[in-house]
Amino acid sequence: MATAMKKNIKNIDEYIAGFPEDTQALLTQMRTAIKQAAPYAGEVISYSMPAYRYHGMLVFFAAFKNHIGFYATPTGHEAFKKQLSVYKQGKGSVQFPFDKPLPLGLITKIVKFRVKENLEKANVKKRIKSTDKPIKSKKPSDEKQVNAWVNKLTPKVKIEINTVRKIIKDASPKLSERIKWNAPSYYYLKDILTFGPYKADKILLVFHHPAVVKIKSELLEGDYKDRRLVYFATKAEAEKNKKELTRIINEIVNAIDKK
Repeated sequence: MATAMKKNIKNIDEYIAGFPEDTQALLTQMRTAIKQAAPYAGEVISYSMPAYRYHGMLVFFAAFKNHIGFYATPTGHEAFKKQLSVYKQGKGSVQFPFDKPLPLGLITKIVKFRVKENLEKANVKKRIKSTDKPIKSKKPSDEKQVNAWVNKLTPKVKIEINTVRKIIKDASPKLSERIKWNAPSYYYLKDILTFGPYKADKILLVFHHPAVVKIKSELLEGDYKDRRLVYFATKAEAEKNKKELTRIINEIVNAIDKK
């Protein structure tokens, strides 16, 4: 007796091949109609039956002793209840007898209905999911982050810091400014220098590119392995040493270009 429940079936080709030729012909017709109605659906074996999946399961079919069972879930059968009324039915199933031609046109309509139904459900879920997601605020630009940092300073310190910022930015067009290590920082391919904490009314610059250790300058302080410090007591002192600070920055930029 031909039956739907064939164990250990790997694919639909293997499933169909297990039946007599006349049954194979009907199963192939069924398969072709479904694939034409749902060309993007995936073929699988589910519950030991050929099944089609597109944004969820669409339909199943199976061969029995005297009929082919077609399963379009309850909604597919309910939508075509009148057209299917001439066939023996169960809940969510219909039987197409071997002694009558398969209603391929009706099968096509049912499959297309199920495709549309699944797509609508998928779109609703997608919309719900998108509204449930918290809206991520766009990260402020480097310029906005630096301005926000500067605006938190007292008026006096803001003037001092902005004077030095201008000297640094004018030193080389290759430099970019951003917030790093919680302060304005300047880089060209690699990090070069950053403002340190403003303490004891002194402006601190930390040069942390290794090339700085080879530069000789009275401005550079500290005997660290990979960095040097520059202090300015006032903006006037920074402006007085503008030329030397510019030279130091450009020597580091040139060292980066040579690598």
